[in-house]
Order: sequence, then structure tokens, then C-alpha cells
Amino acid sequence: MWQEYHTVHSIDEALRALTGRGAHARIVAGATDLILELEHSARPDVDTLIDITRIPSLDQISLDSAGVIHLGPLVTHNQCAASSLLRERAYPLARAAWEVGAPQIRNRGTVAGNLITASPANDTITPMVALDAWITLRSLTGQRQVPLRDFYSGVRKTVMQPDEMLVDIAFRALEKNQQGTFVKLALRRAQAISVVNVAIILTGELPHVDSAVFTLGAVAPTIIHAPEAEGYLSGKDLTDATILRTAELAAQSAKPIDDIRGTAAYRREMVRVLTLRGLKTLRDGKEKSGMPSDPILLSGSKDENQSGVADSHFSPANKEIHSKINGKDYSFATGHHKTLLRLLREDAGLIGTKEGCAEGECGACTVFLDGVAVMSCLVPAPRAHGAEIVTIEGLAFNGKLHPVQQAFINDGAVQCGYCTPGFIMSGAKLLEERPNPTRNEIEQAITGNLCRCTGYYKIVQAIDDAGILVSTEVKNG
Repeated sequence: MWQEYHTVHSIDEALRALTGRGAHARIVAGATDLILELEHSARPDVDTLIDITRIPSLDQISLDSAGVIHLGPLVTHNQCAASSLLRERAYPLARAAWEVGAPQIRNRGTVAGNLITASPANDTITPMVALDAWITLRSLTGQRQVPLRDFYSGVRKTVMQPDEMLVDIAFRALEKNQQGTFVKLALRRAQAISVVNVAIILTGELPHVDSAVFTLGAVAPTIIHAPEAEGYLSGKDLTDATILRTAELAAQSAKPIDDIRGTAAYRREMVRVLTLRGLKTLRDGKEKSGMPSDPILLSGSKDENQSGVADSHFSPANKEIHSKINGKDYSFATGHHKTLLRLLREDAGLIGTKEGCAEGECGACTVFLDGVAVMSCLVPAPRAHGAEIVTIEGLAFNGKLHPVQQAFINDGAVQCGYCTPGFIMSGAKLLEERPNPTRNEIEQAITGNLCRCTGYYKIVQAIDDAGILVSTEVKNG
């Protein structure tokens, strides 16, 4: 893993920490991709992490006077999915952000990190390229703006220099005569990497199209346009025949490969299918079908970047990690090079949080970090310095089980029990957001949690029953 971990409080401090370390240092916010790369020794050269999550005001989404939308480097996928500005003026990005991972992943993972990781299957890059976005990179010697289309040089390769930090993402907001969408194909409904994804932006008074943009993900080393489809559709109406031909032309632009998630032929055909579906939904005004109007975030009410103790600085000069876990103060002289999951289990002795996959796939390790549900296997342990953490052991209050815990017992929602702590944590956080959630909202909340005993019916029922109890208690004061 890493040898040094620095928590910084300004961009300049982050840049100073980067200088001189070259490829050995990485700036981290969510770290959901980098943790996995380090665990699997895919980044053997990286030994220093620079945590920017304590820098204020970097998690803002704003619209300037020139009609340009700006995303700070700490803006998460959940923030994008819930943003009324993005849902109205950049819907393809909001939809793509919603399709990333699960609530716990979206609470930590940032759009900036998604862009920098540079995988052609990363969901937010495709709509960003369609929106003709640009990024601002800063170093101690100055800053530069780079169009996103010029940022990528290959699979997981960018033109970013080792001493640079991404400080802004920008793109023009869609106008009233512009509509767009994002369509993804994956091997399951959530927690899945794209087999293929497509972003579409149309300009004109539909069904007439003045101009069109199509970008394709996971079918080439980088995100690509479909120029033949763009040229063909411009100036035409969205009839069934033109939609069909446009989809065929889009498929011809794809240059996919065979891999474990799909063959090249399958991917090419799916580009055609997704393009056809996306165009039909835009023509029929149904592009927002399946996108919840008020998505479940599992993010509570606290601001993750501003919570915790006032002095949350951590560096090799500050050896101990000080945290408040389940209302009790903890100090750790060891565990600095672990994940939060292993710190909790091995150093704090709180073994209720389970390690199911250690890859952010199963949700068994879900805890609350500064009021936000996260997968602790993807959080560096030093991020716990100055933080407030709640584990499954901390849900009960004054000897009384949390309503979700009690409902799991009453409804027989526990089978082998291994996944249970994660499900209960997700259910408890859901009830903070929605005291009496719908079945669909319950299903949204647990998309990041896997039950290998196929016990979902009882789990959903238990959370539903707990919600009824909580809602009744809220009404009765």
C-alpha cells in the first residue's frame, strides 16, 4: 500500500506535496479506483497519497454568467445525480453519474477521479466528451486548460503531468433547444462496469434535428464520436427510418475488442441498440424514464468534507490517527497503511463490519463516515483522522436495537448473517433520508449490498416494516 499519507487544507499545499515526488504520489478524494489498484499491485510506483477532502469549497456545482457549468474536484457522483442544475441543463451527465456503482460508491467517488482514471468504460467521461467539456490543471508553475477530447492518449493514459492537480471541470449548459441522454448496457442493474455506453445530445425543435452529437464508451481505447451518424441525422426529422439508419451508422464507428464482458460483435450490435433506444426516448420525451426524481443517496445531512474535528491534519509528522467511533474516542498508533475496514476490525476490534470482497462490490463493510454511508474497504485508514464513524456496533441506543435491527429479527431477514451488517447500515441510513420509504426507494438503497443466500425478499420486508415504525414514531413525536 502507501508509505506516506498527507491530508492538506489548500490547493497550494497539495501542489507543494506533489512537487518532487513525481509518479510516486497521487492526489486522492474518493480513492475508490486507486485503492483497488494499490491492493492488486497495479500501481507499484505509488507510495504517497495526498488527501484533498478537507479543502473547503471544492465540492461545488455552479453556473456562471456565461452559461458555463463548473464542477469542483470534490464533486461526487451522488451530488451530480441529485443536482437540479445538472438534471435540467446537463441531463446526460446526471444520468451517467446515477449509473455509477451504488450509493456508497457514489458518495465517495468523484467525477474528477473518474475522468483521471481514464478507462474508456468509465461512465461520466462519455457525456462529458459529448458536452465538449474542458478541465483546468494547476501546478506550482501555472495552470492550463485542456479540452477533454485532447486529455486522453490511450487506455488509462492522459496528458496530465505528475505535478498537476485537476482544479475545475467546465462545459456549456444545454440550451432550451437541446436535449440529451445517456444509455448504458452492463451485466447487471447496479454495481457494474459498462459493456457499452452511449451519450446523445440533439439540437433543434424535436422531432426536427438541426445537429447531433453521439459519443461512445467502452468500444475503443478512448471515448469516440460517431461522425457518420452525427452528419446523417443533422437536418432530419426523428422518424423510425432515420433513427434506424442513424443507429446503424453509430455502430459502424465502434472499434471494440473481445473481453470477458462481451465480444466485439456483441458490443457493436449493442451500440446500434442503445443508440436506437436513446433516440426513441428523446423523440418521445421519455429519456428520464427510470431516473428517480429524488434519488436515494445514503448521504445523511452532514457535509463530509467539513465535518470531524477542526484540526484534521494527518501526515508522517502526526503519527496517531484520532477518531470518534460509535461515540467513543479512539487513538491508533498503528494501521496507517491499511484500509478503514481493516483498521476497524484489526486495530479497533470492531468485527461487526465484515470483509466480503475488499473491492467495493458486496457492501458488507458499509459504515457511516462523517454521516455518509461508504464502503470502508475503499477508504484509506488515515481518512479516519478527525472523523466520526458509526459501525453496526453503534446503531443500538441505550440498550435498544435500531428499528432496522429489530425488524431483521422479527421478519427472519437473517440467513447466514454475513451480509447482514451492511444491509442494516444501508437500511438505517435510508430511514434517515426517508422515514417511510417506498419499495423502489428501498431497492435503490440496497443496490450496493449483495446477499449470497438470496434473501432479498425478507430484507426488503424488514426495512419496509422498520420504515413504518420510524414513520409512526416521527408522527407521534
